[in-house]
Amino acid sequence: MSSPSRHLSVQIDRPAAEVYSWVRDPANLPAWAAGLAAGIRRERGEWVADSPMGRVLVRFVPVNEYGVLDHDVVLPDGTTTTNPLRVLADGPGSEVVFTLRRAAGTTDEQLAADTAAVAADLATLKRVLEAG
Repeated sequence: MSSPSRHLSVQIDRPAAEVYSWVRDPANLPAWAAGLAAGIRRERGEWVADSPMGRVLVRFVPVNEYGVLDHDVVLPDGTTTTNPLRVLADGPGSEVVFTLRRAAGTTDEQLAADTAAVAADLATLKRVLEAG
C-alpha cells in the first residue's frame, strides 16, 4: 500500500490560464524548479535536463483545458516518477497544487527534504510570476 500524499500549494496573483500557459512550457522550468536550474533543452523531440541526479527526461501531459500539468521525470536509470501538478482558478488569481508522493524506501528525512524543496520551488514560482 502506498503512503499518504502531501499536497503543497501556493496562491498566485495571476489568472489561471496565464499561469498554466507559462508553467506548461518546459523551457521555463529552470526559472522556478531548482532541481532543473542547470537548464533544459530539446533533444530528438524530448525535453532533457541536467539535474543533480544526472540527465533526466521531462514529459508533460498534453495541453488541456483543466489546468492539469502532470509530468513524468525519467531518471538516468530509467525510473519514472509521475508528478501530479494542477493550476486551479481562484477568483482572478490561481492556486498551483503539487502532489508529492513518498517513494518506496524514502526516509522521513528525505521526505522532509523533498517537501521543503517543492515548497521552495512553489514560492519561487509565485515570486517569478507575480513579478512579471
